Amino acid sequence: MARPSRQTLGLPSATSLRRLHGHSQLAPSPVSAFRKSGAVLLLAAAVALPCVVLYRAVVSNAPPPVQIDWDRRLWREWDPPSPPVLVPEPEEDGVLNPISADDPDCDYPQLGQLLQEASMDNKTVILTTLNAAWATPGSVIDLFIDSFRRGIGTSSLVKHLVIISFDGKAYKRCAEIHPYCFALVTDNVDFSQEKRFLTAGYLEMMWRRLDFLRLVLEKGYNFIFSDADIIWFRSPFPHFYPDGDFQIACDHYVGNATDLRNIANGGFNYVKSNNQSTEFYKFWYSSRLRYPGYHDQDVFNFIKHAPYVTDIGLTIKFLSTTYFGGICEPSGDFNEVCTMHANCCVGLQSKLHDLRIIMEDWRDYMSMPPSLKEFGAFSWRVPQNFFHY
Repeated sequence: MARPSRQTLGLPSATSLRRLHGHSQLAPSPVSAFRKSGAVLLLAAAVALPCVVLYRAVVSNAPPPVQIDWDRRLWREWDPPSPPVLVPEPEEDGVLNPISADDPDCDYPQLGQLLQEASMDNKTVILTTLNAAWATPGSVIDLFIDSFRRGIGTSSLVKHLVIISFDGKAYKRCAEIHPYCFALVTDNVDFSQEKRFLTAGYLEMMWRRLDFLRLVLEKGYNFIFSDADIIWFRSPFPHFYPDGDFQIACDHYVGNATDLRNIANGGFNYVKSNNQSTEFYKFWYSSRLRYPGYHDQDVFNFIKHAPYVTDIGLTIKFLSTTYFGGICEPSGDFNEVCTMHANCCVGLQSKLHDLRIIMEDWRDYMSMPPSLKEFGAFSWRVPQNFFHY
């Protein structure tokens, strides 16, 4: 029997299939289609895997979500440092012999008592810090205290000043010139020498100071913190905002007290003791780990934009340089200025040089007749040793 031909069976040829489907290639078989699908899946996996790894890395480094609940610690990853050494005991040679910070029976009784004695009726104190480099006779601390005596309405404020000493020499000198002194000594750390701006010692001292201020807030005291290289001319209280939890001076003021574009300066601030400010200081201190190598002022200028600050309900106010000036941006009005900061001036000798000129300018202004004062033609002779950081 003859073998049936292709035409007899009616089977389509390759040419007819091409014409039928409009293709110039053969139709793919199920096996080849499966192979192509597998190749596509492998390619997709190869692309997706690195993306997943990158995403997990980013997520693992992101800060945890904020939970607003005053009954629980908001920043659970915050690990408080060892408590400061609080009780200085002079030995026979006059050198401090502080009680160890690890003493389990130490509940900071001296600090609470000192704050109570120095505070105003509304539990507000004025704080500054001091190390041996700024404590020598005729140095920064003497100019600082002298400015209270020479200012307008400031002489009564000095009795509310507490000087926080970073080392034994500074504490000893403080005790010679002022009634309220407190030793904040750190084991195995020497803060007595001059700490140049942004050196490791400077950074450690600034962060130590910041965490101590958190402790003052937790004890229920409002405070004005003032660097010792700030000259006081008038009482600052009339220029504080009644609704501000945290109020800070500026290196540059843009004209609006709530504008986050203001460049803050951590050397002068007024802080009310409440839940918001205490939580903010914890957040601020813990943020040093996210910005290593930066000091507290720079870190503040980073975190002031953080949603967490809004979430905890903290009200930040920036203080105008008209009242709270500095060498970075001096006040232009001698009739209004309250303080003048030797910022943007690096090095002890440079600061002393300009601080003395500031005091001379103030004495010259105070000696002028009222008519000339009102005319407002007086101007600062600083900066003479200017360095803008």
